Amino acid sequence: MKFLADENVPLNTIEALKEKEIDIVSIRTSAKGLRDEDVLNIAYQQDRILITFDKDFGELAFRVRAKSKGIILLRFIPISPQDLSKRIETLINTGIPFENHFTVVTEDTIRVIPLKSLNT
Repeated sequence: MKFLADENVPLNTIEALKEKEIDIVSIRTSAKGLRDEDVLNIAYQQDRILITFDKDFGELAFRVRAKSKGIILLRFIPISPQDLSKRIETLINTGIPFENHFTVVTEDTIRVIPLKSLNT
């Protein structure tokens, strides 16, 4: 799986995940300041699952029905960039099907909502 981190994911977190051989890039380093629609489109074109703290992507996925390879919405406050990288790594290793899904991660729960019908 490949991932695209939104601007709100710290670069230290991205670097720590890359060290764990996770294929992740940050929109901040390639195209900072884009509209959410454009970020989601880049993720889709690059076949990447978006990781974000921005709940506006839920509206894009469900109300606007924007195409997406998958979105992981983080709804918790991380202790540090290192803590966040560990949590994302653990999440990725769960085997949850992120592709074609909208995944909401809170402090205590993980909710997975299919997007497949939205992308056809």
